[in-house]
Amino acid sequence: MGHPVDRSDDDLLRAVAGGDTAALRVLYERHAPWMSVRLMRRCNDQGVIAEVLQDTFVAVWRGASGFRGDGDVGGWLWGVAIRRLVSRLRSAGRTTQFVPLEAVPERAEISVEERVLTGVEYGDLGSAMGRLSPEMRAVVQACVLDGLTEREAAQLLGVQRGTVKSRLHRAKAQLRRDLVEGLT
Repeated sequence: MGHPVDRSDDDLLRAVAGGDTAALRVLYERHAPWMSVRLMRRCNDQGVIAEVLQDTFVAVWRGASGFRGDGDVGGWLWGVAIRRLVSRLRSAGRTTQFVPLEAVPERAEISVEERVLTGVEYGDLGSAMGRLSPEMRAVVQACVLDGLTEREAAQLLGVQRGTVKSRLHRAKAQLRRDLVEGLT
């Protein structure tokens, strides 16, 4: 199959499921930088982020065979990481603190995915999102951009599930209005 660095994420994950530590190392080197950047936007505590990344890749080592292959490995890894962050913050009795992209250290490598999300933030949708209250924006980011369930978003944000649901509903309505007005 060649050197691990030359292999696809899918091949690497299959190798990890078979006990290949070199494949895990390559996945870590490939994905930890952008995951760290995205996690830092949810929690501005580098110690917590380091622990979450470690927990994430331990979970990948133990559960790589659980990847069904019906999506992108990076997306699956992100799902593991964001859920680990929710769990870590919940166990510490903390809530998330959203951090602007400009506050992320310059040395951090920004992934293509993060650049696309930045485009979302600064395009028409970004302008409309900027008009949302910080509370509604945090819910949209957690539920829509991060793909968390309402329950997980509630845990991450430290609010009730019903609050997430109503904020998301109001945010979508406001975004729809703002984006339609922008077209006319």
